[in-house]
Amino acid sequence: MLEKYRWTAIFILLLAVIIMIFAGSQFVEMHRLEPLYPSQYLTEVKGLSEYFSAIRGSSGDTEVYIFDSGQPGATVLLLGGTHPNESSSLITAVIIIENLRVTKGKFIVIPRACQSGFTCTDPMEGCPQMFTIASANGHRKFRFGSRVANPLDQWPDPLVYSHYPSGQKLSGFETRNLNRSYPGRPDGSFSEKVGYAIVQLIRIEKVDVAIDLHEAAPEIPIINAIISHEKCRDLAATAILNLEFSDLKYAMEMSPDNFHGLSHREWGDNTETMPFLMETCNPIQGRLRGRTHAGLIIDGVDACYARAVNTKALRITYNPAGQPLKERVGRHLQGIIAIIEAFNELYPDRSIVWENLPGYSELMENDVGSYLR
Repeated sequence: MLEKYRWTAIFILLLAVIIMIFAGSQFVEMHRLEPLYPSQYLTEVKGLSEYFSAIRGSSGDTEVYIFDSGQPGATVLLLGGTHPNESSSLITAVIIIENLRVTKGKFIVIPRACQSGFTCTDPMEGCPQMFTIASANGHRKFRFGSRVANPLDQWPDPLVYSHYPSGQKLSGFETRNLNRSYPGRPDGSFSEKVGYAIVQLIRIEKVDVAIDLHEAAPEIPIINAIISHEKCRDLAATAILNLEFSDLKYAMEMSPDNFHGLSHREWGDNTETMPFLMETCNPIQGRLRGRTHAGLIIDGVDACYARAVNTKALRITYNPAGQPLKERVGRHLQGIIAIIEAFNELYPDRSIVWENLPGYSELMENDVGSYLR
């Protein structure tokens, strides 16, 4: 009898060890980010910690890709991955990194602004950890992350989050939201330190135009919008008018002066840059969606949203045929092009000139994978 229990105990112990090894490997894999393949015109890759050393070695220390022409001109900053569950923001940044050439001025890209959020997913959402894009050179895998920083990097959440320095009160969950943490502070929370590092980058690099890419649920009113600080109202209006000539409609939204912590508000208030935020429509972000799966990221087809649109009971911006990744990335790229062209039109003495950046029509015709190296 004792011999029987001994072998049972050994079996259970071995099973536990196997489960621990498997779980441990999965945990480590979540912290191993997929490689990017920059274009030959990339001039430098820095860590965000080079602008604020206190985040060095942490999950907040993310890669900064710099395309410097060496010729005087404007400096543009682009953020992808502020919310790592908004996939078109990451993929847009990746396409720029893997194709861009700058011939005048400087273009800076942070593809994973909230790198910590790429190491986990949101609990109770059933989200995939990865999604795959077919390219000419094989399949590329990308991480689908959480809206906010990993709780392993910042915990516990308070019951109420008090934004610094405004004192604005928000849900405690928002304390790990990078886009509620600006302008940040050097002795603040993990997310506040990352926000402070990005603001320091804007100051040190003397960024002229800063663009933050996002996605939102079909029921959110600011879908397909360009949100800007009031100091760059004319630039935003020019960009949106130019987009109209390309048969692309973008709503123009002004940053609320009483809603603090967001990039378009705090970058504009605390630095010299002209800030913009863009939103595309993605059903995987919404509360009305059906089953969550990796295909929903790519094709954007959701039967529940299609039914909701047909009821006409809710204000929903959603195409029942789907909101595919290529369309969402294409809108972001065309919006970026329009903003920069508007800047060049209004400030010709500080223009930035670039090549190899595809727009909306190219993405719709050739798909995302055509622009991945």
